Amino acid sequence: MEAGNDKVLSIRNLTMSYGSKNILNGINLEVTRGQIIGYIGPNGAGKSTTVKIMLGLIDDYKGEVIVFGQDISSGDPSYKKRIGYVPENAEVYDNLTAMEYLVFSGELYGIERDAAQEKAERLLQQFDLQEVRHSRLSSFSKGMKQKVMIIASLLHDPDLLFWDEPLSGLDANSMMVIQEILAQLAAQGKTIFYSSHIMDLVEKISNRIVLLVKGEVVADGTFEELQELSAEGSLSGIFNQLTGFTEHRSKARDFVSIVQGDRSDA
Repeated sequence: MEAGNDKVLSIRNLTMSYGSKNILNGINLEVTRGQIIGYIGPNGAGKSTTVKIMLGLIDDYKGEVIVFGQDISSGDPSYKKRIGYVPENAEVYDNLTAMEYLVFSGELYGIERDAAQEKAERLLQQFDLQEVRHSRLSSFSKGMKQKVMIIASLLHDPDLLFWDEPLSGLDANSMMVIQEILAQLAAQGKTIFYSSHIMDLVEKISNRIVLLVKGEVVADGTFEELQELSAEGSLSGIFNQLTGFTEHRSKARDFVSIVQGDRSDA
């Protein structure tokens, strides 16, 4: 990051369509260093599409996306070396060991093999995975694989992180460690996009929340600012109100009624 330049990401009028279906309808975002952004929305809102565009995985879009001062449509992939990514449904190479996978990931980002191995070993130890570092990933639980993916996303010390449901499969203690890692990374100027359907976690760790609905940003601000837009007190309540979903109680009541064999009608 250039001295005095805190802007990490700029998106202007980003639109995207698949055939006749609009996925993104004019997204505008300005993101600066040190923010933890809770990037949330219902399934199909366009969150993953936006992230994949910023990662350079999708290029059939309209609008402008500037990352680290570089227009990503230029075709220069160098900005990607400063990004870490944990996808929601990570496909790891199960036939590799944890160490082999991490060294491979590190080398992809230009880290020398010995340096990648030494750093990976120390990070695995922090997650209590050192003893299984030479075991194949196929033998790992979901939570263990998730820890390996998190390490892989951080191994090259990126400036911008995209984490999609990063705490999936983790136990409570590991979740607390990850939350603290995120806070300390942000304090050092790293920028994190954090997507999750666990609203209380998003509320707890984010200093900015961006809510996407049907390809449009319908709310963007701190949790306190979002509260002013809604009569609801919690982020899950705000989420339901701003996305127009107010049927959760009636749906739950009908579901339980069916489970219990409509006893009330007996």
